[in-house]
Amino acid sequence: MKVIAFNGSPRKNFSTAHLLEKALEGAKAAGAETELVHLYDVDFKGCMSCFVCKVRNGKTYGRCAHRDGILPYLEKAAEADALIIGSPIYLGRTSGEASAFLERLIFPFISYADYRTLAPRKSSTAMIYTMNVTEQEKNDYGYDSHIKRNESFMERTFGSCESLCSFNTLQGTEKDYEKFELRGTFGEKIRYRNENFENDLQKAFDLGGRLAGK
Repeated sequence: MKVIAFNGSPRKNFSTAHLLEKALEGAKAAGAETELVHLYDVDFKGCMSCFVCKVRNGKTYGRCAHRDGILPYLEKAAEADALIIGSPIYLGRTSGEASAFLERLIFPFISYADYRTLAPRKSSTAMIYTMNVTEQEKNDYGYDSHIKRNESFMERTFGSCESLCSFNTLQGTEKDYEKFELRGTFGEKIRYRNENFENDLQKAFDLGGRLAGK
């Protein structure tokens, strides 16, 4: 069992990364081999609209052919037993790096002839989101439409997908809250984190275990 996670946050040691690491801990505890990839370390762009993945009877039909840093990771993702993508929510959607990765991952597997999936295998997948809003605000701002759309694409492509949301996350350290104009106060944020983030980490651990057990 191989489980690979992709961190769509520019930070390697903050909320999104911690949740992904905990999910991989859960998968490893269930016996899986795991890997974490930080997308901001990879030199790549979103879909180039070259359509080489759509050439009839072409060698790369159903596969991304644009050669850059993400290509080997796309191949790893396609062959993994389980796939987890984590991202902060920026402007109501996944980060630019996470969105670019989803384009490159999913578009080649969509058959325009009949919209069936061309993915080489069924895989268990999950999306982990961190956001600087409460659960109620997430609902009020309509974030669910983006989350459900991502779920739909992942399910149609790989067979299954579940989502985990972590709300009202910290934007930085106490010094950051003193220096920058951030939402709320550090005291408010750290109280919420102390009361809720451990539970989110446990949910991520359980998620990883479920994916590895399927």
